[in-house]
Amino acid sequence: MSMRTVFREDHNMFREQARRFIEREICPHLEDWEKEGIVPKEVWRKAGEMGLLCSTVPEEYGGAGGDFGHSAVMIEELARVNATAIGFTTHSEIVAPYIVSYGTEEQKHKWLPKMVSGEMIGVIAMSEPGIGSDLRSMRTQLRQDGDEYVISGQKTFITNGGNADLVVTATKIDPASKDLTLVCVETDREGFSKGRLLDKIGLKGQDTAELFFDDVRVPVSNRLGEENAGFGYLTHQLAWERLIIALRAAESIDSFLELTIGYTKERKVFGKTVFDFQNTRFKLADIKAQATMLRVFVDNCLERVMNDELPADVAAMAKLMGSELQGKLLDDMLQLHGGYGFMSEYRIGQAWIDARVARIYGGTSEIMKEIISRKL
Repeated sequence: MSMRTVFREDHNMFREQARRFIEREICPHLEDWEKEGIVPKEVWRKAGEMGLLCSTVPEEYGGAGGDFGHSAVMIEELARVNATAIGFTTHSEIVAPYIVSYGTEEQKHKWLPKMVSGEMIGVIAMSEPGIGSDLRSMRTQLRQDGDEYVISGQKTFITNGGNADLVVTATKIDPASKDLTLVCVETDREGFSKGRLLDKIGLKGQDTAELFFDDVRVPVSNRLGEENAGFGYLTHQLAWERLIIALRAAESIDSFLELTIGYTKERKVFGKTVFDFQNTRFKLADIKAQATMLRVFVDNCLERVMNDELPADVAAMAKLMGSELQGKLLDDMLQLHGGYGFMSEYRIGQAWIDARVARIYGGTSEIMKEIISRKL
């Protein structure tokens, strides 16, 4: 941490607070949550009591009024221990900012304090079966009936879907149009239902689910922003959302490199430690060099996003390189663990599996290359 200059003293103090909470309230339970496929809501309320949720929400809506540096601290501390079961980031860094940026004063006062406290868990519902990254092809329909909207459709791959209390839902008023409209749906409304928790190869503790809207009625006042402006809202937030993935990747690599170095210095084969072999030291040196290069770039991106100056193509570069390096370097580190790397008691294997989705969600690596190529 000593070489990093992007964080202030208040960020460092927040890190200490977050790390203590994670080590006390999260780490001892990760294995159980991964078996159960969901994190108890009580954990969210405890995090809210400690001021660890929605740190960028302004004070007038119950938040701490922090910045993206505080957000990055929480993202990194969860990544440090591979706490992939915890959906705090989607709730705090994606859903809450949408409401802060595009919500009315009534909406902000109604929902944000409950999100800050952990009483209400927020999700963003964009993905649908069969459309992949092509959001403009979604089919979830919105029609107005008097002073209400009626929503019909299905969403899938929704993070926090099992625990969801408030769903920021992307819809279409005109099925033939490419314009989207965002509407907030409380999950206790008639016609709304949650499907099964999806069985994934990784992120086992994260409650990813399908959501169903069967003529769900909400007041028109639940619309987030203007009609048919939703696609612009979604794309405006994407640079930060993609940097989140890069921040997580950089911290994951650093954390597991430290663990791998420790393992290779203790594990003995043929009468000497694994670290004593030149191949091991050279491999670790190569990982360290690549990890350092990534960290410097990601910190530069974080500084730029804190100043609202992060371009979409640079965010795409961070997401592309972060997710690709995370997969490659965790694979290298797993190899240095030998057979034990394949055992569930060593978390390097689980981290390697969990990292695979980073090249898919938030826009696939192929989409990131397309975005970058437009600026060539």
